[in-house]
Amino acid sequence: MWKSEWKPLLYIVAGFILFYFLPVGAPRFDNAVFEAMSLAKWYAREHVLLCLVPAFFIAGAIAVFISQGSVMKYLGANANKFLAYGVASISGSVLAVCSCTVLPLFTGIYKMGAGLGPAIAFLYSGPAINVLAIILTARVLGFEIGLARAIGAVSFSIIIGLIMHFIYIKEETEKCAAQLAIPQEEPKRPLWQNAFFFAMLSAVLIFSNWADAKNASHIWQIIYNLKWQITSLSFGALLILLVSWFNIHPAKVIISAALTAAAAFLFPANVLAPFSVGIVTFSIMLSSGKGEAEEWFTASWEFAKQIFPLLIMGVLISGFLLGRPGSEGMIPSRWVAALVGGNSIRSNLIASVIGAFMYFATLTEIPIVQGLINSGMGKGPALALLLSGPSLSLPSMLVIRSALGTKKTVVYVSLVVIMATITGFVFGNLF
Repeated sequence: MWKSEWKPLLYIVAGFILFYFLPVGAPRFDNAVFEAMSLAKWYAREHVLLCLVPAFFIAGAIAVFISQGSVMKYLGANANKFLAYGVASISGSVLAVCSCTVLPLFTGIYKMGAGLGPAIAFLYSGPAINVLAIILTARVLGFEIGLARAIGAVSFSIIIGLIMHFIYIKEETEKCAAQLAIPQEEPKRPLWQNAFFFAMLSAVLIFSNWADAKNASHIWQIIYNLKWQITSLSFGALLILLVSWFNIHPAKVIISAALTAAAAFLFPANVLAPFSVGIVTFSIMLSSGKGEAEEWFTASWEFAKQIFPLLIMGVLISGFLLGRPGSEGMIPSRWVAALVGGNSIRSNLIASVIGAFMYFATLTEIPIVQGLINSGMGKGPALALLLSGPSLSLPSMLVIRSALGTKKTVVYVSLVVIMATITGFVFGNLF
């Protein structure tokens, strides 16, 4: 009997030792705990409602309204490789989301039958091929780094996807054979209806997160000034679709719109208030509906249960170790600045690894890299961090592991780090 109890005993002893020697009161440790809590609070305020919740609804909609045959036709293991990787990289880059927001969408298309390679291309391209971020990189950090980031991000998404496909070619071949035996489903709605539906969902996600970019071109600033008007129109279109396509009672939709408008009127300076009211009432309408509406909410809730706890855990660990942008965690920033100077393989590798584990919100990587360059960071390590950082983070790794398993996650992260390291080293030697 006692043989089976050794494992629980070791966990108890390890936990006791951990808490017994916990360095509570040490300034570095206390500050790291504060940074972990602060990063989690910032993440909850800035990203959960505006980024994750719309992403969960899109992922749920993919699972319910996009037929498995359609996913396999364009992204499946049997799909034309040029078409599959083109669709994956373009659709990912159009969303222009952070490394965490892309995860529900990646999980959705992968579970629906997308091939490993195209799914990985989508996973990398979403946060990495951000047009606005690339433009700002060129303006703030220099044209050469901006151009290299654009070329590197586009090529990485395809190359890493292809390498993952060939590493796991046996599994992909078996998936091909299995998918050939799956009968094709008839779509529930015409293509134009599905296209319009997903366009409105994506518009809520994209425009509600449109960042202020004073250094970008005038058109980007115009869109930023109109972001909430565009978001409101998109959400209004979704409410109309609930009545016409999902048979939700018009009175419920009118009440939702009225409550959202009232929140906007009562709290004009707090955009999260009407957005939160809209999300809550939208969720209530779907969950209380029947048929497709209920299926959509259930699928979205399943993604939220699977992904959200892992993300919060990862954000806490990332904040504890590395702190928030402009602040320090357990690892002093001077160590980072000292390790990424020059253009050696080591400095590029360290920059890639730091970028892979640190959490970057959209566009925040640019001022961080600018500060590191001012502290002595070389151009090569700067590019390496820009190629690994936005596409990966410790929170995203935990979720990717839940979808792909430990081995595939390690291979994917290693490929991103190695390619970013080599690219940064070559770039640093050229410039």
